[in-house]
Amino acid sequence: MEAVEVEVEVNVHGSEKPLVVIVGLPDAAVRESSQRVTSAIVASALRLEDGTKTVNLAPADLRKEGPSFDLPIALAMVGAAETEPPSTTDCAVIGELALDGTVRSVKGVLPIAIEARRRGRRRLLVPEANATEAAIVEGIEVYPVRNLNQAWRFLTGEESIAPHQLDRAALFAGRRRHETDFDEVKGQHHVKRALEVAVAGGHNLLMIGPPGTGKSMLAKRLPTIMPDMSEEEAIEVTKIQSIAGLLDPGESLVAARPFRSPHHTISDAGLLGGGTNPGPGEVSLAHLGVLFLDELPEFRRQTLEVLRQPLEDGQVTISRAAGTLTFPARSMLVAALNPCPCGFYGDLKRECRCSPRKIEQYRQRISGPLLDRIDLHVEVPLVDYRELSGNGGGESSAAMRDRISAAREVQAGRFERSTAATNAAMGPREVRAHCQLDAEGAGFLEQAMETLNFSARAHDRILKVARTLADLDGSEAIAANHVLEAIQYRTLDRNLFH
Repeated sequence: MEAVEVEVEVNVHGSEKPLVVIVGLPDAAVRESSQRVTSAIVASALRLEDGTKTVNLAPADLRKEGPSFDLPIALAMVGAAETEPPSTTDCAVIGELALDGTVRSVKGVLPIAIEARRRGRRRLLVPEANATEAAIVEGIEVYPVRNLNQAWRFLTGEESIAPHQLDRAALFAGRRRHETDFDEVKGQHHVKRALEVAVAGGHNLLMIGPPGTGKSMLAKRLPTIMPDMSEEEAIEVTKIQSIAGLLDPGESLVAARPFRSPHHTISDAGLLGGGTNPGPGEVSLAHLGVLFLDELPEFRRQTLEVLRQPLEDGQVTISRAAGTLTFPARSMLVAALNPCPCGFYGDLKRECRCSPRKIEQYRQRISGPLLDRIDLHVEVPLVDYRELSGNGGGESSAAMRDRISAAREVQAGRFERSTAATNAAMGPREVRAHCQLDAEGAGFLEQAMETLNFSARAHDRILKVARTLADLDGSEAIAANHVLEAIQYRTLDRNLFH
């Protein structure tokens, strides 16, 4: 997530045959750059000193990966052949080279631009395809280059390149469009209410129902009711997409909240992050957006268990022998499952053909601790024919988003001096301060705790959901009806799974 500045040094000394030796813990892609760089310099008609060229990438104890060092290595090698090479103390350079000297796009340009500005670099040379992404960062001049020859002539002052200009506000506003809307969903009013509550407070949600009831359709429309991202949030999301190489060509800023829906065959590393060269997983790619897990019991139990720590901490820490990496993971978890393997357990119109043993095995794929971390559980029944055939649509996403935005503004004022951003992120101290109940509400909660045997974690999550319900109603205090509604969002898993 954070870029590290690497200094490229080149020394040339006499030798019978020309060699390029790269040191500084390079990986295979960096070592292979010697062939690409040499060919690019010759193709660009630039001077290359004879003899052995030793290229040092400092700091030497940091492993260097990928082809992003091609362009700075080439410029340093050409500069080593000059009596008075141009000064580059105020300039940072990034780019991959083709054999003909063309500069190709690379991953992670946005965090590189942020780090270059932090280190006081005034100019940044990037591939032309990455210029818009880098120009998002204010306070640094971004110069797009098409080839190695142009980059060298720019550094020597023989050719001028205009800094890339970007209207950040217009670009940001143009990306906030959605092709779907909640008014396309007919029926399921109580499910829409639960989704509104979940988004308003940043709560995790579980939908249970037979196939074809619209669980996936509802989940895919969640980004349409989430509050618009601020520019800081958009840059944070774009950084993750950039280092993962997921930005589409020409796309420079992710202004719509991400929606990730991985397949149930995903591995632990794919969901949490890691791999040979550790990178962000799906839970981090959904940062500040929605992580949707359809057919939840079909995921491997071990894979689901790795979600428990990110759901609590809002970040993923990956430890390897070479070091520790931390990725943000403040995503909203939305899961869907059938009540049984065939999907019709409890259906009044279709018969379930699963044996009790099969149903029990199916339910045990989801652990109790994971369910405890999901704040709202809601049943999604079949939609009545009259509602399906009716011409009238449901409430629009814009109307729902207005109420949610108002509730989020209340939370922003409440947590102005806290690390929490939403009600779901409240710690024990914030819960005690902002979730006080009157005598009637406390009585209802006590009765529910004794009757349904909720855990201490479930107790706090009920209070957080009740706080969100009060915010949606514009109420300063949590009323008894808010507590009752929050409790009924927790009872479904107890009735179904026990």
